[in-house]
Amino acid sequence: MLVVLALAVAGCGGQQAKDKGQDSAKASSGQQPTAKPKILVASDTAYAPFEFQDPKTGKYVGFDMDLIEAIAEVNNWDYEIRSMNFDGIVPALQSASVDLAISAMTITEKRKEQVNFSLPYYQSGQCVAVKASNNTIKGFDDLAGKKIGVQIATTGADEARKIPGAKITDYNTINEAFMALKNGNVDAVVNDYPVTAYFIQQGNKDVKIVGDLRTSEFYGIAVPKSKPDILEKVNSALKTLKENGNYAEIYKKWFGKEPPEFLPGEPSAN
Repeated sequence: MLVVLALAVAGCGGQQAKDKGQDSAKASSGQQPTAKPKILVASDTAYAPFEFQDPKTGKYVGFDMDLIEAIAEVNNWDYEIRSMNFDGIVPALQSASVDLAISAMTITEKRKEQVNFSLPYYQSGQCVAVKASNNTIKGFDDLAGKKIGVQIATTGADEARKIPGAKITDYNTINEAFMALKNGNVDAVVNDYPVTAYFIQQGNKDVKIVGDLRTSEFYGIAVPKSKPDILEKVNSALKTLKENGNYAEIYKKWFGKEPPEFLPGEPSAN
């Protein structure tokens, strides 16, 4: 019996050594059969409710953060958020130092010359915010000659620069623009409606939105032109999340309502 036991132990040990040797050989050869591809994701993480840092946990949270997590899960990716100022995102994509960017980025013809975009995943528009005590500015038509705060390199900045005689101040983050408004350094802020509305909802009742939206814009996930495979996987994942209902769940979590029926995807011609 001792002989049999010894042989059994030796056999087991031999198999373990063989398995270990195979694992070592795979490791030394660089083979990682269970390893997930790691994707570097650029984002301006000071743009609530799309991307911002939870002060309690330090974790990046928001609609975009939940969406990229869901996309990574569909594609079996690991991912890392690279926080940067918004005006640094397109250059990072052009140099391919990141694999994609999700940062409430409006799809524009100018940006499409520099990067590729996924299917639209959110519909937005530009609005005007003023101090709650301001009763003279009632919308875009009242901004001529006024001091306007914007976030640098955004479509809000582009729209503000169309206003006759306006004095534009660019800020690195939208929160800096809002603080300038509250402190009286600018008369108004032109920015994406959902971000401005969220800022007010967080207890900033001394700020209000006036007038109608000036534009209709669509956000897309931006990908370097040199990485068409990443773009294909992002679009495929967005379609999957739409079909399985996960996109709608994320949307309702952050905005409290159902998303437009066409999202993610292209709007109808009408």
